[in-house]
Amino acid sequence: MDFDVVIVGAGLVGASFARALRGAGLKLALVEAQAPLAGGAHWDSRIYAISPGSVAFLQSLEMWKRLDQGRICPVYEMDIHGDAAAARLRFSAYEAGVPELAAIIESRHLQSVLWQGLEHQHDLELLCPDQCVALQMGEDAAELTLAGGRTLHAKLVVAADGMHSWARESAGIDVSEKSYGQMGVVANFACARPHHNTAFQWFRGDGVLAYLPLPGERMSIVWSTPDAHAAELLSLPPAAFCARVAEAGKNTLGDLDLLSPAMRFPLARMRAARLAAPRIALIGDAGHVLHPLAGQGVNLGFGDARELAGVLLQREPYRDPGEIRLLRRYERARAEDILALGLVTDGLQRLFAAPGAAVAKLRNTGLNLTNALPVVKNLLIRRALG
Repeated sequence: MDFDVVIVGAGLVGASFARALRGAGLKLALVEAQAPLAGGAHWDSRIYAISPGSVAFLQSLEMWKRLDQGRICPVYEMDIHGDAAAARLRFSAYEAGVPELAAIIESRHLQSVLWQGLEHQHDLELLCPDQCVALQMGEDAAELTLAGGRTLHAKLVVAADGMHSWARESAGIDVSEKSYGQMGVVANFACARPHHNTAFQWFRGDGVLAYLPLPGERMSIVWSTPDAHAAELLSLPPAAFCARVAEAGKNTLGDLDLLSPAMRFPLARMRAARLAAPRIALIGDAGHVLHPLAGQGVNLGFGDARELAGVLLQREPYRDPGEIRLLRRYERARAEDILALGLVTDGLQRLFAAPGAAVAKLRNTGLNLTNALPVVKNLLIRRALG
């Protein structure tokens, strides 16, 4: 069957890209192995900090208004601490003249709402459950063979199938990858003290701990820590785990009660050699993966989806969506953001992981100096807002 665009992978980025192309006059297909689970009463351990730029993108897709606003928490302040007691950097939405710095939302909740939108998109065929098993690139189209037996011909294949992308590998696009030897430990808690819509972050000797506010007196953590320490944390009984997380966060939110089981995921940096090649484009984690300390990975992916959709929407109606010159325009537009965020997150991770008193003094002085320079702080905020 012939399509203009076949999207491989229906995660947050792939689903948002498919939605962004609605009404574009393109024949679309989306291949996904498993439909997302519906959002339930329990809080999802996987939480994202959605930037205002990404919120605006989701609003343009008419998806943000469909979310349960009672499960979204705006962030008004960020309080960042170095590994010295006096080292501190604080960001304020009020001081920056913006309504909020980010919105905290559960992955499963957002995924479910996006999927519901796709089910009613008339120009999109959802091929789920199914998966691609072969890819052949031709001069005029790519040919995808599905496990269910169908053969698809696409002028453009969009790889949105994650860090270990089958589509990217099948197209022969190389990647550079570095493991941090760390895990991201995530869990949700009820807290004894109100968070006042503040996100907290501590750079510690055992990694980076972030507290992300949830609605009510609840919060979520992401503790980026060496593999051995992550294993130790997950082996603790719930009460001991809560006590360890509270102590690591200087008891800022008082006693903690676990709301969801702790989970972990490996941390690595990955970047594809190219975001575009003949008949294929990469978006989201298929093209780049960052350390989560800046909380910008999913926002970078939404930026990919928005930019590639914009390039396709602005093309002349007769123009082939898989034309390499068109795809290079997308690749060039995304190069600066991807490179800058990759260098910043990797550099911060190495700086705060480095041992030695001299390095410690440098990084903690840097936090305090940045905190004392409002112009620099506002520039950083504007960049993070997307």
